[in-house]
Amino acid sequence: MNRNACAVGVSALLIASLILLGPRAMAEGEDLQGNSPQGIRYGGGDEILLQGFHWNSIRLPAGDWYTTLLNQAALVGKDGFTGVWLPPPWRDVSKWSDPKAGTSGGGEGYYWSDFDKNGAYGSESQLKAAVAALKTAHVKVIFDVVPNHMNRADTGSVLRAVLSDSTAWRDGCAQCDTGEPFMAGDSDLNIGNGKVAALFKGEFENLRDNYGADGLRFDFVKGYGADSVNDWMSSFGNTRFCVGELWKGPSEYPVDDWRHKAGWQDALKDWSDRAHCTVFDFALKERMQNGALSEWRNGLNGNPDPAWRSIAVTFVDNHDTGYSPGTGGGGGSITGPCLNTCETRPTPTSSAVPVPRWSIGRICTTGRGAP
Repeated sequence: MNRNACAVGVSALLIASLILLGPRAMAEGEDLQGNSPQGIRYGGGDEILLQGFHWNSIRLPAGDWYTTLLNQAALVGKDGFTGVWLPPPWRDVSKWSDPKAGTSGGGEGYYWSDFDKNGAYGSESQLKAAVAALKTAHVKVIFDVVPNHMNRADTGSVLRAVLSDSTAWRDGCAQCDTGEPFMAGDSDLNIGNGKVAALFKGEFENLRDNYGADGLRFDFVKGYGADSVNDWMSSFGNTRFCVGELWKGPSEYPVDDWRHKAGWQDALKDWSDRAHCTVFDFALKERMQNGALSEWRNGLNGNPDPAWRSIAVTFVDNHDTGYSPGTGGGGGSITGPCLNTCETRPTPTSSAVPVPRWSIGRICTTGRGAP
């Protein structure tokens, strides 16, 4: 794929979400490496990532999703994607339901119990087989990781030695955690506890060494310090790719916080500067959702300063920003012209996989390296 143009005719892709990191001028097939001039770990700035799951992926029979990834790996590589964002690989047995709303969920990996790799997406061996197939297709593996919170009521035995200490949790040390709570906060880990932080350091290295991780996607980064992310990445690989999910508007910050009166871009840039990772362009996403087309220039991707553009991971939708989980749900869409006037048209596609999926008519590479 020529990543400086729009890729046309991508079909039978795995899921609704499309993550776009703008390209720099490059030769066909060349894979750029390294950090930005400002030290941001952006994988050379040329990645085009596909989110390799959605909320309903685990509703397949046990093991089928990793098998789907295995079977589709060659197609993903052929269609020009340079990386796949895989779901959290840790065991998650959580369940919830809202009978009135007709929604249900749990098990997706965001309320995990331990670092066991046998879960709703498949077994550890199936995960390794899927990763091997992606590597063969020259597609990088980016794991979703969730350091902020877990299923406190079902903590795996391997982690109990550390997590049995009350100060390992946010509510066990006078709210000494380094970030905001997830929901009530009673399942929040205290990343400020050195032993807890070390657990994740070791696990991220394990994902790199034994499960083929080329990069990490950090969930709910408002729940822990950006410096923790930087420390973990310094150990995981100082030039490996990382991206943070900072989904928080200016009005959500305390009134005495400078970010309360700042713009979406400013808070995102501040986090990226401290974590030395890229960040999802929620400044653009917010305008896509709520503003006119002319306001899309207000995203990080449209910033005139290349240092600001270089931190942006531009996306159309992901598993959180689309439909809520439920019958027939999983993955939403935004229809309209992309920043470089290419058209993004999510349309249903036929597939052997019996879950909602989308085919992207055109993929817009919204250049963070653009002039």
